[in-house]
Amino acid sequence: MRVMTKAYGPIDVDEQQKITFPQGLFGFETIRDYVLLDAERQPFYWLQSVDVGQVAFVIINPFLFRPDYELDIDDDLLKDIGITRAETALIFSIVTIPGDGPMTANLQGPLIINRDTRIGKQGILTDHRWKTKHDILEELSAAKKSPEAPGTAEEA
Repeated sequence: MRVMTKAYGPIDVDEQQKITFPQGLFGFETIRDYVLLDAERQPFYWLQSVDVGQVAFVIINPFLFRPDYELDIDDDLLKDIGITRAETALIFSIVTIPGDGPMTANLQGPLIINRDTRIGKQGILTDHRWKTKHDILEELSAAKKSPEAPGTAEEA
């Protein structure tokens, strides 16, 4: 499948990379089909619209910089996209990269994708800990210093 991308121009993409959001994303409800692409810089990805080349989101796995991240998601939302086991869920946060401030991630509105069916939905978390703007670098640094962080001396 050929897709016009914001980051790379026209590229060929495997059909397996296609993700459908039946209700779209908040603010982009009419755009439902996307492809998941590796970004040049890991650990980021692109969520690129299949139909509108200029609509693309940088996304990240929120557990990389917030190991304590918890999703209290309504079971009906998960059932809507066929998730019955945690192992079938991919979780991402949309990243904002402003020109004059820190790079942030939206932990309040996670993207939840069924890895088997490639159907997704954007959730809304009501837990006061999760905001729309979490400073990724600051929280990554704090996570590395935390004794619960993977790879610390306590695990060795």
